[in-house]
Amino acid sequence: MLELDELHVHFPVGGGKTVRAVDGVDLKLEPGETLGLVGESGSGKSTIGKAALRLIPSTSGSIRIGGIAVTEASGTALRQLRSKAQIIFQDPHSSLNPRMTIQRAVAEGLILNTRLRGTRLRDRVAEILEQMGLASQFLNRFPHELSGGQKQRVCIARALALDPDLLILDEPTSALDVSVQAQILETLKGLTKDRPQMTQLFISHNLAVVRFLCKRVAVMYLGRIVEIGTVDQVFSDPRHPYTRALLSAVPVPEASGRPARIRLQGDIPSPTAIPGGCPFHTRCPIAEPGLCDSTPPPMDPLAPEHAARCHFAQASRAA
Repeated sequence: MLELDELHVHFPVGGGKTVRAVDGVDLKLEPGETLGLVGESGSGKSTIGKAALRLIPSTSGSIRIGGIAVTEASGTALRQLRSKAQIIFQDPHSSLNPRMTIQRAVAEGLILNTRLRGTRLRDRVAEILEQMGLASQFLNRFPHELSGGQKQRVCIARALALDPDLLILDEPTSALDVSVQAQILETLKGLTKDRPQMTQLFISHNLAVVRFLCKRVAVMYLGRIVEIGTVDQVFSDPRHPYTRALLSAVPVPEASGRPARIRLQGDIPSPTAIPGGCPFHTRCPIAEPGLCDSTPPPMDPLAPEHAARCHFAQASRAA
């Protein structure tokens, strides 16, 4: 349903420098699959989601949705493609037009892409909002009259109005209160049951949320995928040292006997000056001089569906 092949997204920033936000990503999502994309802020997660729908231009590589080349589509073809691929943004407060009623916001895609009008259109919008837990009394309200959680439910309803084949969720709960996050996560969990053929790319920095919602997970660092596998494979047997560091930072009860916290040295390097060799070698606790700082590691297959971009992935085991 979604296929990225050697995707690069670079941004010139002046002074002869270029931000390599996405630096050669290969990724495939099958129909009905939910994949989590995780990593630190600045790793390129959101850029991938926006580039996949051509909301921002890609520098090179190919993007295909349902077998159709996104980078080559234009006009009517691009609009039809986008009607089958929707995105939910991180901040619901800035995602809704403050001058539009909730009914108009959800109906806009239906007006542009279907023949529904009048009572049939209103009934369809009311039905979608009802599925998101919002009664018909919200139809004529404006965004400022809703709470953050209610706004995000409207954004989800708007994205689902056209019954998309692909849904990209860009940290849809990070701007909400913790209690509201739980409600939205339960709503998103229900989507996988109610729409089993819909493919979802869930972008997040919250590993606990990814484990709750996703079947597979890809870990990003400095614009590259450094490990990918099923949730069970990556969480129980992480092979990349960056993945192990991320997992060690997940809060767990003291009685669970968690392994020691792995504290990475230094900050993530600038995407305008990505280190040579393995980009992670400047912070890696097992980096070997003369190898990791000079030779880029390949994506090493470890098991069916599980691979890691590390010279020591075969020998590496979770602590």
